[in-house]
Amino acid sequence: MIETERLTLRPWRAEDVDEFMRVTNTPVVMEFLGGLQDRDYFVGALERSRISQETRGHCFWIVERREDKAMLGFCGLKILGIGPVAEDIEIGWRLREDAWGKGYAREAAEACLAWAWANLSVLRIVAITVPPNVRSWGLMERLGMKRREDYNFAHPAFAPDHPLSAHITYVIERPV
Repeated sequence: MIETERLTLRPWRAEDVDEFMRVTNTPVVMEFLGGLQDRDYFVGALERSRISQETRGHCFWIVERREDKAMLGFCGLKILGIGPVAEDIEIGWRLREDAWGKGYAREAAEACLAWAWANLSVLRIVAITVPPNVRSWGLMERLGMKRREDYNFAHPAFAPDHPLSAHITYVIERPV
């Protein structure tokens, strides 16, 4: 578990699926993530996160606001698994819309990066998104990540001509 001034990042629990769906499975939040998904999608996400936490010690952790325990979404680390940097650790986030613009994503992501540098022997961390997702790549830049056009790729979950196929990659190197 990771705690910041305002947030708790923790592993998933089985009872998280319905609340996570309720707060993040909205047209606005899912706009650049393939659209609204069914419950099986979220059960699969929980299972992948559980396995990652058990085998690697990290996952896309649930983010809760400390003052009221409200679930805001997730932020964390996992093996990317696709594209030219498939073996790298990816940092990712997804927060409910009413949590946007309040610094929660940056606070959670900075805590995840600090955790990664302290606990993982990796030289860099990557993040991916689609070019129109300005909020996401804007956060990547605020975190100190640099865009690497040589790592752009077509996401295998989408047909090559699909608007969500083209993905851009940002990288942050381990601080010295």
